[in-house]
Amino acid sequence: QVQLAESGGGLVQAGGSLRLSCAASGRTFSTYAMGWFRQAPGKDREFVATISKFGRTTYVADTVKGRFTISRDNSKNTVYLQMNSLKPEDTAVYYCAANQAGTSTDERLYDAWGQGTLVTVSS
Repeated sequence: QVQLAESGGGLVQAGGSLRLSCAASGRTFSTYAMGWFRQAPGKDREFVATISKFGRTTYVADTVKGRFTISRDNSKNTVYLQMNSLKPEDTAVYYCAANQAGTSTDERLYDAWGQGTLVTVSS
């Protein structure tokens, strides 16, 4: 089972940028598709982005399309979420997750989760 640890969250002003990282350890990183999800206060967790095992396929939610980019570096066992033009509504705890079956927007299909990193966007 892969272990995941997110980093890079923090406080940023609206319009700013952050890059989240998720470092994986344990089983071979490249056997997992990866995803980012987020949970805002008082709301359900929602899909943000996913990337295939070797990075050839990516998909992002409509709410962040054009602003967020998912990428991975299998040599570093790390997946990234570059977040630009941040809005107050992007405030949430961001989680990375691993899925051996492939890319998916469905959180129920993910096998392992990190502990989350908080992103706060001030207006």
